[in-house]
This record gives sequence, structure tokens and C-alpha cells, in this order.
Amino acid sequence: MNFLKAEWRKLAIINYEIDPKILEKYLPKGTELDFYQGKCYISVVGFMFLNTKLLGLPIPFHRNFEEVNLRFYVKKKEGNEWKRGVVFIKEIVPKPALSFVANSVYKENYITKPMKNKMQQKDQELLIKYSWKDKTWNSIEVTAENQPLKMETNSEFEFITEHYYGFTKKENKTSEYEVCHPKWDYYLIRSYQLKIDFQKVYGNDFECLNAQKPISVMLAEGSEIEVKTKTYIKSQVKRIK
Repeated sequence: MNFLKAEWRKLAIINYEIDPKILEKYLPKGTELDFYQGKCYISVVGFMFLNTKLLGLPIPFHRNFEEVNLRFYVKKKEGNEWKRGVVFIKEIVPKPALSFVANSVYKENYITKPMKNKMQQKDQELLIKYSWKDKTWNSIEVTAENQPLKMETNSEFEFITEHYYGFTKKENKTSEYEVCHPKWDYYLIRSYQLKIDFQKVYGNDFECLNAQKPISVMLAEGSEIEVKTKTYIKSQVKRIK
């Protein structure tokens, strides 16, 4: 059953390498960390939610809005196949009702903050900026070539965007939901600017990111998406040694 339908557009993705041991306590049971070329990734992702419908119904004044989240990448073995997904540390949206529904239904860590976006197209160039206020304004801004390119097989971009499940840790329970969308096009990055206080926004575990440069910066076009109703799973997690 589809719980939510929407469009996710102009996803600005800021990727960092992180010590896997930092993420261990956030790992839902039944999942393990997913690595790309031996590196453990964590990403700040800003994007637009557009034309949002819950259970097939548009919600007045809650159809188009920004979201910024901090997430990392996991996988879960099911039979002979791997389900590849993400775990969210925190998701920021601009309206309290959005946080209430997401926290109540999906048990995710949504919070409400003032937010704004800026999108400009000039001389074959895209400028995308997402900002959110946590005492002071934080922001991610990317400038890219305005020519979408097809995803390359086995690329870093494929790894980051081809995780189609969300896994949520709530005490001793793990819930799982599927996000359906086609492969996304991407834009070549020309420059970026970041203003993020990771400690204040995400907690002491992520203060280390304040002193790091991103391992990569991406801009995905996005697409229409569907989020299916969650299910609960029971399994044992593999610990990091």
C-alpha cells in the first residue's frame, strides 16, 4: 500500500566519510553498514517535496516544502538478496504537521525549523540553496551545470541514490519501508558553499564533521516517488569490530 506520493526534486547531496563506530549505536537491528569502495558515508541531503499526497489525498498548505536530512547507508539480508537502504539521524521540515505525521506513523526523528530555498537558472547554470534556522541559519548551496546526465553504473552517485528502503530504529524494534522511484539524472557540480554546525544541529557524535571537507558533492534531479506502508522486522545486527 502506498502511504505517500510526491516529487523529490533538486537533491543537493553533501557526502562525508565517517568512522563506522560512530554510527553503530544508530544501526537498526537486522541491518549492517553499507560501504562504497571501503568507505563509510554519511550525507546531508536537501531537496524539495512537491505535489505531496498522503493516502492519495493532497493536504492543504502542505504540498510543497523543503526538507534537509542527515542520513547514512545500510543493507539488510533477506533470503539470498540484499535490501539497500538508509537510516536517518534527523530530518528537518518547515511545518509542525509534517513532523507530527512522520514521527507518529514512521517513528522517524523529524523536527520543525524555519526553512527557505533559493533556485536560480542563469547562463546554463543552476544555483540551488537550502537553508534552515537552528538559533542561527545553516545552509547548503551548490552551483552546477544545467545539463542533466544519466547515472553511471557502479558510480559513487549510483551508490548514494540507489538505496530504496528506509530503516528506523525504535528501542528494540526495527521498521522498514520501501521508496519507489526510477534512476535519477545528475548535474555536474561547479562549486558549493556550506554553513552547517553539525554539533548544534545533530549532536556531539557528529561534531567531527565540522572539521572535515566533504568527500563529494552532488546534485540529483529527482523524480516522482512513492513511499509504501512500513513493516516491522526482527533480527540481530552485526557489530562493527
